[in-house]
Amino acid sequence: MHSSRSPVRLRSRPAIVALATVAALIATVLATVVPVAAADTPLSQGRPATASSVEGGAYGAGAAFDGSRATRWSSAAADPQWLQVDLGGTATISRVVLDWEGAYATAFTIQVSADGANWTGVYSTTTGAGGVQTLDVSGTGRYVRMYGTARATGYGYSLWEFQVYGTGGAGTTPRPKPTFTDEVTHHEFQANCSVTANRPDDPIVYPGLPGASHMHTFVGNRTTDANSTASSLLAGGTSCTNPHDRSAYWFPSFYKGDELIQPTGPQVIYYKSGILEYWRVQPFPQGLRFVVGSPTATLEQFRDSPGAVEGFECGDISRSWDIPRTCPAGTQVNVRYQAPSCWDGVRLDSPDHKSHMSYPVAGYCPASHPVAVPMLEFKIAFPADGDLSQARLSSGRGYSWHYDFFNAWDDPAILDALVTHCINGGLQCDPRGYDQYKPHRGAALTEDFELP
Repeated sequence: MHSSRSPVRLRSRPAIVALATVAALIATVLATVVPVAAADTPLSQGRPATASSVEGGAYGAGAAFDGSRATRWSSAAADPQWLQVDLGGTATISRVVLDWEGAYATAFTIQVSADGANWTGVYSTTTGAGGVQTLDVSGTGRYVRMYGTARATGYGYSLWEFQVYGTGGAGTTPRPKPTFTDEVTHHEFQANCSVTANRPDDPIVYPGLPGASHMHTFVGNRTTDANSTASSLLAGGTSCTNPHDRSAYWFPSFYKGDELIQPTGPQVIYYKSGILEYWRVQPFPQGLRFVVGSPTATLEQFRDSPGAVEGFECGDISRSWDIPRTCPAGTQVNVRYQAPSCWDGVRLDSPDHKSHMSYPVAGYCPASHPVAVPMLEFKIAFPADGDLSQARLSSGRGYSWHYDFFNAWDDPAILDALVTHCINGGLQCDPRGYDQYKPHRGAALTEDFELP
């Protein structure tokens, strides 16, 4: 991290006076440069970004395009390095503003590209001095990048902000950051859905092939089977508290020896933000489906999943990567596992039922999967206690835990209202979008789960 680069040194009075003079000059420059850059919103703000490398988890590429000087991108300490942004469509570029942290580039090029593969330079220097650089350029392209070839320090390149101005661009307009003053501790709402069936079916992995899968336990849509489609789910009933949620959720069944242990009562499925900028999360598109985890995963693969993995818990046991061998009497086995929350914006499914989705990288969606959607987190409770040495999943050991999701909210406006009010609004909501800890914020839906 760059914050601890330089040891504190005592300075002479002339040096202090000189520093004060320099500081005054810098303040004057910032006063004249920054407002110019901030006069209009850059085309690049909130857009998907990628980089040649990242120093650590807190310094992702997207941090340079979030409109905040509280975050930054930082690269590995090597040359060359690059940082690029996808404007979503062809744009005419007129100005680029680079707001460097102390680790700046002395030699770099600003490049544009139509396809992200073939690049044209629109600005180049070998005498960069860092600070805030406003560069008047002329070029056309969908992608813009800073390509650094010489560092001013022994550290990597680091930018507080990389702003691209001009006309054009395309794609979904990022949702604006809300202006509420409440402290934000959560950004979620719950879908509470009970068990509807246990079947050896999987309409995503084995569509049209009843009995082809290991046993699954289904919650949510009451009609889910091997032949389910988006249309059939929309026509089906639901066990979810919110009657508009006709989505299908399923996971491997839990056994204690040969006894099927079925979850009782509503199970909690969280819809959360998986990215830092929670206000940019958008609703799932109708018909989106995907698989989370793998029935063939090893313990290490389950434990080290890119999403947060709580694993199994019971009593005082937590973060267990397999089903505990014993649980105190009167407790139950819970399992929690997070889904990817970045969508490629195109496909509702993919051949492996996973590659159209991606986990965020350092809190931002990668350019290959630019659309932030709700991050699902299943919290399933199996009423099993005592000796669990013979407990297993239908797919194998506990670390073979996985689950499937097939989106079928029957009214997109209902889902949008919950996402906007609860996730974008920084609340901790129940199934109708009410946060009991912040009652003054109201609810997304009426008592009948309809739009107000």
